[in-house]
Amino acid sequence: MNNHSIAAGIVGFRGYSGAELLSTLSRHPHATPVLLEHREKHESPRIGEREPKRLPCTPDAVRSEKIGVVFLATPPEVSMELAPAMLNAGAKVIDLSGAFRLGTPENYEHWYKEPHTRPDLLKEAVYGLPEFCRARIQQSRLVANPGCYPTAANLALRPLLEADVVQRESGIVCDAKSGVSGAGRKASLTTSFCEVTDNFSAYSILNHRHVPEILRTSGLEESELSFTAQLLPLDRGILETIYFRARNIRSAEDLLAIYQRHYAGEPFVRLYASGYVPDLHAVQRTNFCDLGVRFDEKTGRAVVVAAIDNLGKGAAGQAVQNMNLMFGYPETAGLL
Repeated sequence: MNNHSIAAGIVGFRGYSGAELLSTLSRHPHATPVLLEHREKHESPRIGEREPKRLPCTPDAVRSEKIGVVFLATPPEVSMELAPAMLNAGAKVIDLSGAFRLGTPENYEHWYKEPHTRPDLLKEAVYGLPEFCRARIQQSRLVANPGCYPTAANLALRPLLEADVVQRESGIVCDAKSGVSGAGRKASLTTSFCEVTDNFSAYSILNHRHVPEILRTSGLEESELSFTAQLLPLDRGILETIYFRARNIRSAEDLLAIYQRHYAGEPFVRLYASGYVPDLHAVQRTNFCDLGVRFDEKTGRAVVVAAIDNLGKGAAGQAVQNMNLMFGYPETAGLL
């Protein structure tokens, strides 16, 4: 186990995920946050009385400060620009955007409607969902941190699909709801107070950018999954209600047994007793994914409810979990 401390650079620290990273890393026993400024001539107020060191986001600064890891809480095009420079400077990189998640430049261009400018790094990047990719994450220098919706969906779906208890031909419906911070901090009409408060709306119907992540990790085909994202009038949290028809299942306990076998020893997946399901209060400001199931024996209808914090397990918390794996720290360091 590694007892040495590292300097951890944060690019995009003004955004919600970047600010959450700063908060989490500030209490980490083995990491010291460093703010990396990639915007020229941008003035901003101090973050606090004891603000971390702030440096330009340059290879020279990363080398001179001996920064071990750089978190990119930036848009995909910025991540593609900065990741190679940070890697060449000797730092490992954890990218919180969608720049390196989709495996091929063709897949990226299809869903993001723009060409991928670093296909060489796209091939190298390891998908950072620890519960399924832990060994590869430990050996990697570039991690593509998963999206928030796919994190909850894949933790709920993949064990059941691997156990072959889902009637895929009947289709799977993922009804996903998120707090407004999932849309980022940049001002827009759709996320303004008057549009969101006392309201509830669906968005990116049939073409959400997180769908290919769910498909790639779960093994589903696009025709087998119906995914709809919806905006809740609250600041943080994701709750996904997933509907499917089960086969070779007699009770909710059978479904729970599959999860129990798959997630035995996992520090950040919590299972609810039969008949109980999680809500957002249980996971807000944590790195947990909570799962609960219901099952109707007469019809074979099954429902899984998955809850995470979109800024925790859906972004910054999971990024720190990945950092812990990459540097040999206890996986829960700074997160419990």
